[in-house]
Amino acid sequence: MLEISSLTKHLGKRNVINNLSFCAQRQECIGLFGEHGAGKTILLNLISGLVKPSGGHINIQGFDTQTHPLQARKALGYQLQDGLNHHTMSVKDMLNFIAAIRGFSGAEKRSRVDRVAMRLELSRVLNAPLNTLSSGLKRKVAIAQAILHTPSLLLLDEPTEGMATDQLLKFRTLIHSLTEEMTVIIASRHCNELSSICTRALVIAGGRPMADAPLLDLQRNSRHFRAVTLAAETPLDLLALAVLPGVAGIEEDRHAPGKVTVLAMPGHNIYPPINALIASSGWNITSLNLEPGRLNEVVHHLSQEVSP
Repeated sequence: MLEISSLTKHLGKRNVINNLSFCAQRQECIGLFGEHGAGKTILLNLISGLVKPSGGHINIQGFDTQTHPLQARKALGYQLQDGLNHHTMSVKDMLNFIAAIRGFSGAEKRSRVDRVAMRLELSRVLNAPLNTLSSGLKRKVAIAQAILHTPSLLLLDEPTEGMATDQLLKFRTLIHSLTEEMTVIIASRHCNELSSICTRALVIAGGRPMADAPLLDLQRNSRHFRAVTLAAETPLDLLALAVLPGVAGIEEDRHAPGKVTVLAMPGHNIYPPINALIASSGWNITSLNLEPGRLNEVVHHLSQEVSP
């Protein structure tokens, strides 16, 4: 579906993308993770054809983005990080404009605009000027125009920025449905938010690939893998928690008094003994969670491995 081989991009004397090779298959949802300045947006711009590579090749559905740019662009949709804005166009005007550029007209154009408006919950703001919308709604419009032509490859750049918890749940449902139709690549600094959405991750730092693995494999590399986070209305007996079998240590949450994370030694399941201790101690627990591992922590660690 997407094949990238030996991709490089120079800006002046600096390599912003350095010999990157990568493949994505149909119906994959891939997280493109990295810290600020890692090269995520420039990589998406290279894939989309907005920026020309200094070397290497990008193929989308068999079309090289340099030798067959029109065919390659027809196969992809791109949601830019900052969303869409215009001082006079309404949401409907913008979607109609994009639909026309994509070659749709008449009933087909109206059907596609209505469909993406409903899918992104934009129907109530179709006649609103773009420049009056919140940043979250502008991002929704940007996603809507990117999927209007049902692309084979969808590129999303920081789509969850500023989303509330309820919005993240709706976004997860949207991406799961889109992945049934196309390949989705989501670039983000907020890896933990995407842990239940993406199934695979490409981690880059300094424009270099640092990891390409299933998300579950990366989560296992977190020191918080199979840790237990709990909170109570009254202070917990940290010593009683610390001496439980398999406990590697305890972290107190400085921002939430009464909340702690109990770390597990490799290969140990500390959830059952913690549950038993809670029951025998009669603690009034307000939350209790078994952690899958923190992706942000793993990405940060990988990013530190890049030579200056």
